[in-house]
Amino acid sequence: DAENLGLTEPDSREDLSGEDVARKLLILAREIEQEIEFSDIKIESLLLPNLNEENTKKEYQNSKKLFDKPFEIAKITQLGTHVLRYIGEIDVETKKLQVQLVSEPRNSPLGQLKGADNLIEIYTKTYGEIPIVIQGAGAGKQVTARGVLSDILQIASQIKIKEVEYS
Repeated sequence: DAENLGLTEPDSREDLSGEDVARKLLILAREIEQEIEFSDIKIESLLLPNLNEENTKKEYQNSKKLFDKPFEIAKITQLGTHVLRYIGEIDVETKKLQVQLVSEPRNSPLGQLKGADNLIEIYTKTYGEIPIVIQGAGAGKQVTARGVLSDILQIASQIKIKEVEYS
């Protein structure tokens, strides 16, 4: 179970709702100077409507089996050479951001992802249909701990710089 392995948010509804991916898309969009609000993102939630934040975590845990059937149907109806991926996409030209479940060829960069790895494909006019690909570990206790430690060290270094400036 991905939640028990630490590959999802502590409450996996955050991941299944698409809101975690949408927040990351919003950060990336703003970093490339797009004027976008969270409400502008089209999110295809994987949660059944009755399994929202108002349910207790126990009610949600007891209802997880309800997810199996739609995913099994989606797997069966796609080509055998494809896999399902839950992705976030930014279209800079149309300023369209969306989170959705897609069927990807197994031999594509997205199709080859394993476990909690993340991947960003950047399409440019220069490279045409061949994207620039950035890939790496995206979740898990070690990655999260490394990120937190990095943030703490960065804050500590900023504090030290300010102390020197004020001295």
